[in-house]
Amino acid sequence: MKRIKIIYFFLFSLLSCGSLVFSQVTETSKEVFVGEFSGWGIKIPISNYYFVKGAISIFGTRWGPSPQTEQEFEDATWEQLVLSYEAFRRDIKVEQNKVDEEITKMLKAEKVTFDWQKDKEAYEKWVKDKTRQPTTLFENQLRHLIQLENLRQQVLDSFKPTVSEEEAKQEFINEYNTIELELKQFDQLKSAQDFYEKMKDPKLWEEEARNDPKFFMHPGFVSFEFLINMWKIPKDDLYKMLDMEINAIYPPTPIYKGYGVFRILQKRPAVEGDFPKLRESYFKQVESIKKYEELNLWVKRLKKEAKIIVYPQEAKEEKAQK
Repeated sequence: MKRIKIIYFFLFSLLSCGSLVFSQVTETSKEVFVGEFSGWGIKIPISNYYFVKGAISIFGTRWGPSPQTEQEFEDATWEQLVLSYEAFRRDIKVEQNKVDEEITKMLKAEKVTFDWQKDKEAYEKWVKDKTRQPTTLFENQLRHLIQLENLRQQVLDSFKPTVSEEEAKQEFINEYNTIELELKQFDQLKSAQDFYEKMKDPKLWEEEARNDPKFFMHPGFVSFEFLINMWKIPKDDLYKMLDMEINAIYPPTPIYKGYGVFRILQKRPAVEGDFPKLRESYFKQVESIKKYEELNLWVKRLKKEAKIIVYPQEAKEEKAQK
C-alpha cells in the first residue's frame, strides 16, 4: 500500500496573529485521530476534537441555539472543525486586540470589579472558576470562535440576493398580522382529528379550558412571522385563521412537533397602508433573511465537500480515560 503524508491542523496552537498552524506527519505517527475530511485529505487529531467540543461547552455556538443532546454536541463539533479548516484556507486571522475586546465585554457583562489586564491573578482565578481551565486555553478557544464568526460574516457579505416588492410587502404583512391562539398538541394526526371532531363546538372547548387550563398551550398574541418560524405553523393555515370568527376552532395542522388543533382568541390584521413608510426596512430585512438562508446552504455544501468520516467511538473514550 502506498504511503502518504497526512495533513492535519492544530486549533490550540495559535500564533499571536491568529492564524492556524498546520503540521505534517506520516501515517506511522502515534497521534490519535478521531476522524477525517476525506474530501480534503485531512485527518483530525483527538486534541482538536476536544478543543472544539470544550469551546462549545463553554461559549455555545454563538450563532444559534446551544447543543442540548450528545448528538447535537457531536454535530456542532464536526461542523466547527470543518469551518475552522475553511477559515484557515481563507487565511482569516484574529488579532489579539479583538480577543481582548471580547474578554472585556464578557467581564463587563459579569460585572467584575477588577481590571483583568492589570490584575492577572484575579483574571486567572475568574477564568478557572468559570471554566476550570487555564487562561491560555480559554483565550485560544475564544479566538477560535471569533475566527468562525469572521468567516461567517465574510461569506454572508459575499451574497447579493435580490428582493422584490412583493417579498418585502409579504414580510411586512407577516409581521404585522397578529393573532392569539390556544392550541392542543398531538403526536398523531388521528388523535388530533378525533379531538377536533369532539371540540368543534367552541362551548365544549371553553368548558375544557376552564376545567384544565394546563391542557392547552398559549403562544401569546404574536405575529404570523413568530408562529411561522418558531411554531412552524404553515402560513396558509394562519391566513385561513385570520378570516375566521373569534372563538372558532381550526382543524389539525402540522406544528413544530406533531399536530395542533386551535381556538382563535383574538386577531389584528396588518394595515397595508402602513407599508410604504416601512418599505426600505423590509427590503433590508428580507435581504438579511435570504443571506442567512444562503449561508445555511453554503455550510451544508461545505460539509458535503469535506466528506466527514467519524471513526469509532473507542478512540475518543480511550483518550478520555488517560
